[in-house]
Amino acid sequence: MKIAIIGTRGIPNHYGGFEQCAEYLALGLVKKGHEVLVYNSHNHPYQQGKWNGVDLRHCYDPEYKLGTAGQFIYDLNCILDVRKQDCEVILQLGYTSGSVWGWLLPKKVVVTTNMDGLEWKRTKYSNKVRKFLQWAEKLGVKYSDHLISDSIGIQDYLKEKYQADSTFIAYGATLFEQPTIGVLKSYDLVAYQYDMLIARLEPENSIEIILDGVAKANIKRPFLVVGKHETTYGNYLKEKFEGHPQIKFIGGIYNIDILNNLRYYANIYFHGHTVGGTNPSLLEAMASNSLMCANDNPFNRYILGEDAIYFRTAEEVADHLKSVRYDQEKYQMMRKNNCDKITEIYDWELIVAQYEKHLLAVKGVLTR
Repeated sequence: MKIAIIGTRGIPNHYGGFEQCAEYLALGLVKKGHEVLVYNSHNHPYQQGKWNGVDLRHCYDPEYKLGTAGQFIYDLNCILDVRKQDCEVILQLGYTSGSVWGWLLPKKVVVTTNMDGLEWKRTKYSNKVRKFLQWAEKLGVKYSDHLISDSIGIQDYLKEKYQADSTFIAYGATLFEQPTIGVLKSYDLVAYQYDMLIARLEPENSIEIILDGVAKANIKRPFLVVGKHETTYGNYLKEKFEGHPQIKFIGGIYNIDILNNLRYYANIYFHGHTVGGTNPSLLEAMASNSLMCANDNPFNRYILGEDAIYFRTAEEVADHLKSVRYDQEKYQMMRKNNCDKITEIYDWELIVAQYEKHLLAVKGVLTR
């Protein structure tokens, strides 16, 4: 097949979850003999037209000038370009800014869309934006021939709200098996003598609750906050917690080897996400042999089950920080069980195979 992947800022990944997904899928599908075209922002750090056998198309992206509005123009440019390509299937990752142009998607090409999480529930958005996102979600369903859900919760939601069937394919991860303790030296860290989180610094990721817990625990162990912090909310958090030197905002890190090692050698890894399906950073932390402390919600519990400790309040975060040691036997078993889930359920090779099966199955449906 010739497959086009749209809806991301491009590969190799320099941004986030869907870009990581596009990277693994593109590489995996190329290895299986398919022709894959991935759309990249014109100002993506990688400017060549081919990457490890994957064809790349760079489209003008004015987000750097216009902010969020620029995403809509970028998605429009990608859709206008893909109309000119001789593709058999278009895999659309997300719907937020692309669905408004869904009516422009080529009619004789199968469109299948990964519907992501419940974007309109994100607390960072105003009521007007949330209403728009609900409308965009509806358009995403309308203009897609097929839908993909990356969690059972999202699959149930789409069926209940839109009477729309979707194929469940989880996000993926790769088991991290070659830790290098030397990575810690760059951050002045000692193995298992620090705790951490990795997330976009946004309210729905429980960052403030977690850091309130770190402050309440009042322990000297470093707490790493990995994520871009040069934002309004990031500045608010840095100002609020400037009196707690153990809290270290170290910015975004996109080198997967560094991230894996930081997660591997942490005492506790905190996952505060409250909205979405199978969150990429959750699986990657599990694959890095992390001891997981997750926000107590159905999405996280579906993945982790009994193999995590959970929190809802800052007080619970503080209690865990003061009492939990990664090397206690029950926590070691949690870590092992989560690694087993990666190899048996969420390994990228398995996920790529599921995507290939789905794309082959939908290939013959040519009318919307």
